[in-house]
Amino acid sequence: MESLALDFAGESGASVVAVYLLAPDEPVLQLALLSGVSWRIAVPWARVTLDKSTPVADAVRERRLVWIGSEEERARCYPRMALVLPHPFALAAAPITTGPVVWGGLVLHWPASHPPDLSPRERDAVRNVCDGLGLILRQAAESGHRLRAGTQPRVLTPRPVRTAADAEAQAAVGFAERLPDGCCALDVDGRITFVTTAAAGLLGVGVRELLGARPWEALPWLDTPVAEDRYRSAALSREPTSFTARRPPDHWLTFHLYPDATGISVRVVPAGPSHSADPPRLVHPAPPAEPGRATALYALTHLAVALTEAVGVSDVVDRVADQVLAAFDARALVLMTVQDGRLRIIGHRGYSAELMERFDARPLTSDTPAVHVLTTGIPSFFTDFDELKRAHPPAVHLDGMASWAFLPLITTGRPVGSMVLAYHRPHRFAPQERSVLTALAGLIAQALDRAHLYDAEHHLARDLQAGLLPHALPRVPGLEVAARYLPTGHGTGIGGDFYDFIRLDDTTAAAAIGDVQGHHVQAATLMGQVRTAVHATAGAPPGEVLARTNRLLTDLDPGLFTSCTYVALDTARHRACLATAGHPPPLLRHPDGHAEVLSLTPGLLLGIDPTADYPATEIPLPPGAVLALYTDGLVEAPGVDLEDAIHSLADALSLAGAVSMEDLADHLIEHTGPSASHSDDIALLVIRAL
Repeated sequence: MESLALDFAGESGASVVAVYLLAPDEPVLQLALLSGVSWRIAVPWARVTLDKSTPVADAVRERRLVWIGSEEERARCYPRMALVLPHPFALAAAPITTGPVVWGGLVLHWPASHPPDLSPRERDAVRNVCDGLGLILRQAAESGHRLRAGTQPRVLTPRPVRTAADAEAQAAVGFAERLPDGCCALDVDGRITFVTTAAAGLLGVGVRELLGARPWEALPWLDTPVAEDRYRSAALSREPTSFTARRPPDHWLTFHLYPDATGISVRVVPAGPSHSADPPRLVHPAPPAEPGRATALYALTHLAVALTEAVGVSDVVDRVADQVLAAFDARALVLMTVQDGRLRIIGHRGYSAELMERFDARPLTSDTPAVHVLTTGIPSFFTDFDELKRAHPPAVHLDGMASWAFLPLITTGRPVGSMVLAYHRPHRFAPQERSVLTALAGLIAQALDRAHLYDAEHHLARDLQAGLLPHALPRVPGLEVAARYLPTGHGTGIGGDFYDFIRLDDTTAAAAIGDVQGHHVQAATLMGQVRTAVHATAGAPPGEVLARTNRLLTDLDPGLFTSCTYVALDTARHRACLATAGHPPPLLRHPDGHAEVLSLTPGLLLGIDPTADYPATEIPLPPGAVLALYTDGLVEAPGVDLEDAIHSLADALSLAGAVSMEDLADHLIEHTGPSASHSDDIALLVIRAL
């Protein structure tokens, strides 16, 4: 797989190649292979959930090629990515599949100089490499060795343009040493692999102290947002760039960056008259590297943007774990909130469930670090267990970690909970890192506070909606019926979709399906009123049922509109009579197996005009015929024509064969793809005449 990825990069000119694998037990894409860019830059996208709006998630979920050819298009389609990576580059994402099986996704970057469109040859090349990767992954799975992503991706070293023998390499060093000013080379990870004596002199640090270090780590005065931003811009866009920085006390230097797939060449040039003509060649080594200001700003920006999209508590936990662990090189994380006088664990990553059970629900009177930081509001940092034990004598070392950070989650002066970060190796918490972690805790506290409010409203509306939908469908001789309801995978998850099936007598029944505008408690409440009105008038002609319901809604004037289809079923005459108020057309599968989209004369949505008419259409419903009623969530999808989607659903109904209505309902729901991708609720009612 590694060789295939590197070969493709070399042949296609792609500057970055990233292979994601779908986790076997959750809808998450994990970064498995990376080439062409530093792992530090890719950290925020190491784990991508399928229901989020990112290029690779969209490509895998919708099984299509995603192409973003410009910064403007990226800002329009993926504003979060554009905000944290405002650099010019082109991007493609494609699913890795074999037949119906999805294994993961491929992400490719091209330099900013790439044309705005992907050529047919490039599209074919992307398709071919995905097919090759899919075949490798399928063969591995069939042999019992399914490939899985590790905690960090395997970083592949790009193949050099050319290699040099020892004599040629020494000649290159001599050539660089003779050049005026200074120069150095950075590898893909941003570390200095070569530096001239002149460059070291300009930087004021010895050659040995610079080799193997990142510039902003070895040179504290170069640890600025501008310097690291220009580095990321060069690494992603593959375009030359430059910036000027001041080396204390008053030496101004200009850095010119020239990137390619293997790294970045840097020219260091004095800037301004205040530069000393003969700077000292050697000074004391730079202090140990700390997480810098630029890195901290990068982590804060990513987490802040991620948390703006989080809704419920579990969503906040996932986003925090995805961003914070990798950004601060921690091994485990625990989030806790106060509930009934105890500190309850609401989410964790890197620890076993069994261990978390031992620490869950500690009373707020206990002497534990997590409780202490919550009650005092002061963070605690422990570089080893002995230090932790001195501060909290009852502590027991059970997690196998070496260092810990305990952070209070406080918003508007009110404690929300605590967060624990654990490190598997001894970790020294520098002042800069402590302040950054404290700031992160504040962001997380605010997000958790909002998430708790969201969850409370969500549960209230969900209970309300569950109480309004039918608990069971009545049995009617001569008919077999099944229903499904799926909440949306986004937003509040509460809508006004409803269905009903009503037995009138031994030979007649009524069915209704509808969708109230909106996704909130008001929509769910109005849905109950509409369903009650339909139920109360059931048995009247379909057009009259909708007309009466419409008059009721216009009198209530809720400010929301409703679509609805009502069906009167007569098993003795094997007939059905239908009327619709702006609802998607029903589907009818005939006894011979072919399915059609019924053409009904639509009336206005309910709640608009109290005088609206709703024409009725009568159709035969012979034994073996199947009628399918559904809401638009089953057929609407971004970038898909609605009419095409409805006919595709009719094809799925036709191909399902003579299965039970329960199996047919499941088949039609599965036809729409993963439930996490739905942007709207789904209601489905299928009826077969016997």
